[in-house]
Amino acid sequence: MITAADAGAHHARRFGTAATESSPVTLSAAPDRAEAAARAEAQFEEAFGYAPDGVWSAPGRVNIIGEHVDYQDGLCLPMAISHRCFAAAARTPTDRVRLRSAQDDRVLDLDARELTPGAVEGWPAYVAGVLWALRKHISGAATQGMDIMIDGQVPLGAGLSSSAALECAAAEAIDALLSLGTEPLDRVQATITAETDFAGASTGGLDQSASVLSRAGHALFLDCRDFSTRAVPWDLASQELALLITDTRAEHSHVDGEYTARRADSERAAELLGVATLRDADIDQLQELLGRIDDEVVRRRARHVLTEIQRVRDFDALLASGTVREHVAELGALLNASHDSLREDYEVTVPQLDVAVDAAREAGAHGARMTGGGFGGSTIALIEAGQAESVAAAVAAAFVEHGFTAPEFFLALPSEGAGQDR
Repeated sequence: MITAADAGAHHARRFGTAATESSPVTLSAAPDRAEAAARAEAQFEEAFGYAPDGVWSAPGRVNIIGEHVDYQDGLCLPMAISHRCFAAAARTPTDRVRLRSAQDDRVLDLDARELTPGAVEGWPAYVAGVLWALRKHISGAATQGMDIMIDGQVPLGAGLSSSAALECAAAEAIDALLSLGTEPLDRVQATITAETDFAGASTGGLDQSASVLSRAGHALFLDCRDFSTRAVPWDLASQELALLITDTRAEHSHVDGEYTARRADSERAAELLGVATLRDADIDQLQELLGRIDDEVVRRRARHVLTEIQRVRDFDALLASGTVREHVAELGALLNASHDSLREDYEVTVPQLDVAVDAAREAGAHGARMTGGGFGGSTIALIEAGQAESVAAAVAAAFVEHGFTAPEFFLALPSEGAGQDR
């Protein structure tokens, strides 16, 4: 175990600063998948008084590179993580939907035929919304009644897409219970619709695609224009590398308004350049394109989107030409450039994200960047497998020095997408 006090002492020895006491932190592993599925099954039986028809789950995700480009038809490279959301469920011969959660005392009992956007609030909206979005696949004669117990193991508020994991686990369960036979992309689209049109949250589809379509040992190359995907080898463990996630535990503030503003700025940039989306702009003419934008803020937003899409192309090309180990320096440099762009041009970082990234780089990470929408959340660092504790210690020490809440750390393995567990 690495404690924040130990980390502070490490930092004091290295930089000559005084350490202060803080809460202990550890490198946290995801619960064993089989054990977590069995737990969800037992929770269902306790809540509803009978055994479920099955248990389904879907993972959270980290985006390796390709941030804030999905709504400009960009390219992204996410991967599923081993932390998952579990849904134990059973079909009933009614049209009543009963929802429970191991993390919340809220109880939802409603008529599936009366689902409408805005009728359900909180986490239940992300489950009910999936059923609502899948209606076009449901026969009019079929009853839609079901009981669902949710057990979410994806850390909340860390920018690891706990909501997408919830939606995608629900989609797997609903598809199986109602024998819909939908394709994976149908379920992806249903979960996107559930979040945007039913729950009222904005999403570009990256999170849901990663949660459903990912493969173990691989990243997912995602084209946000047509949602085409392909698996990209990303087996870090076999190459003695690791991806360290730092949940900064920074409070998200003004996220919705800031996110909307960034999206509007990027749309304004595309309009000024005369293209449908910035994906259509020619990166080879970057300076000429930026010279056509008079507004300095809009110009910087455009520069991030254009260069970030190119960084994904470069990252993908490196992985196609050799192993992660063979190109680790170049890959790390792209991660660094991505964060720097998000900090300076897109302005979506906060001090905790920047401190975590800077400390990881200083401690020997090949590259580090924020992941997710920003304004809080998590960072990732590509590191040697044996560096996990020392890099985490350096980040924790930097947080002590800055007076931040102690961060939490996870080691991420590229994991399998959504599916049935029991």
